[in-house]
Amino acid sequence: MKRYFRSAIPILLVALCLPAVAIAQVYPSKPVRVIIVFPPGGSTDVTGRIVFGKMPEVMGQPFVIENRGGAAGTIGSEFVTRSPADGYTVMVQSTTHVANAHLYKKLPYDAVRDFLPLTRVAELINVMVVNPSIGGAKNIQQFIDWAKKQPGNVRFGSSGLGQFDHLVGEFFQRRAGIRMTHVPYKGGGPALVDMVSGDIQVMFATYVTAVPHLKGNRLRALAVSTPQRQALLPDLPAVSDVLPGFGASNWNGMFAPAKTPRQVADRLFAEINKAMLAPEVKNRQNAVGIVPEGSASRAVFVKFIHEDTARWATIVKDAKIQVE
Repeated sequence: MKRYFRSAIPILLVALCLPAVAIAQVYPSKPVRVIIVFPPGGSTDVTGRIVFGKMPEVMGQPFVIENRGGAAGTIGSEFVTRSPADGYTVMVQSTTHVANAHLYKKLPYDAVRDFLPLTRVAELINVMVVNPSIGGAKNIQQFIDWAKKQPGNVRFGSSGLGQFDHLVGEFFQRRAGIRMTHVPYKGGGPALVDMVSGDIQVMFATYVTAVPHLKGNRLRALAVSTPQRQALLPDLPAVSDVLPGFGASNWNGMFAPAKTPRQVADRLFAEINKAMLAPEVKNRQNAVGIVPEGSASRAVFVKFIHEDTARWATIVKDAKIQVE
């Protein structure tokens, strides 16, 4: 009897492992839905479409893009939490995913507990842009000096209350010791149009949305908001060159519902990173100011999410921002 029991243990262990192995081997066996939590045309949408446009080639199944924008990404995020955790629904999110946890008094989900982080995929370059009519503000220090002379009268625009460009603008004015007036818009495009007309004076826009106006000399770029200078924009300093300690990363990352099988998550991690670094994918992202940046492992991305959540908690609290 004991001999039978001992010999049965390895068989039992193998049997228990078979379902997980089978899942990993057959996944995906049908199209995968990709939820982008912002409207079409924005930087997160661009990132998602470029990266997942490569995935059918590497995984053998269609990856169908579905935009579910609204409420700073919370509508699409909630939809994902209510989707089956089987690997057939994944989400493209941004920095707002962790910032929203502190901006909203109540969310219909927990930004950490209800999602399985897969990998970071991109650094979105945000640039501090001004209207060229501010003739004396041709660099960061000149802008700060100019703004200090008119506290509260300088208007900075954003793509919406609580969005990344809003938070960075609040962070900037506190570090610079200036006082500006925030003007939120429904999207970065309308805000940039008003910048060109002179209704607002400064904005921390994504390069992908600002580049047409920069090339047309309708706007002037002063710096990047990232902690360090960016190789894609070698002529632009970082704000931190003038304000040490300033720096905010606007990233895109991929997530799945929390209980997605580990084997499926590991496969997605490997294949997304493979697709992201394909030369044609990398070149398309670089062309619009997006830097492909995968995570070394899923665990590394999880650690990053926890650290970034704490970072934005401080920024939101200091700026006293609350979204209803």
